[in-house]
Amino acid sequence: MSCYADERTGCPSPAKTSPHPITTNRTGKHIMENAIESLIRETLNASNQGSIHFGQVVGALVNAGVESYAVDYRTGRVTYYMPCGETLTLEQASANNEIAVEFSGLAVKEAILGAQRGEVMYPQFKQLSQAAGCVGYSVWLAGRHVTYHGRKGEAHVECFPD
Repeated sequence: MSCYADERTGCPSPAKTSPHPITTNRTGKHIMENAIESLIRETLNASNQGSIHFGQVVGALVNAGVESYAVDYRTGRVTYYMPCGETLTLEQASANNEIAVEFSGLAVKEAILGAQRGEVMYPQFKQLSQAAGCVGYSVWLAGRHVTYHGRKGEAHVECFPD
């Protein structure tokens, strides 16, 4: 999905991006439509339950008009970013395990490959990536890649498969 932004606001044009419009409040500031927020919440819940794969998460969020999102394991939060600057921060279900001190890009890659093969769902992915020293990650939907972060600023970048 490509994002067609309103030149004045940078927000997506609802008719061209999503069946869920972005509306404005009385001050003219853009606010997230309830349907978009509900779709994002439902997607996060299904992912945390392990009932949908990463590709399904990506598809749902792209359809909602989300540009990117960031997961912070340390705070237990996920923040979703819309093209117009609007954000939504939600609580993340904990993996109930400590994050390793040392970052292993190789171990993160193994968890990713397991998820791509359909062998690892999100609850297990959280455990594996935290055991690999991952403190969080940023998913760049428009850029089609994810950047995984370690405690000392280490990073592993993984492009979406074709």
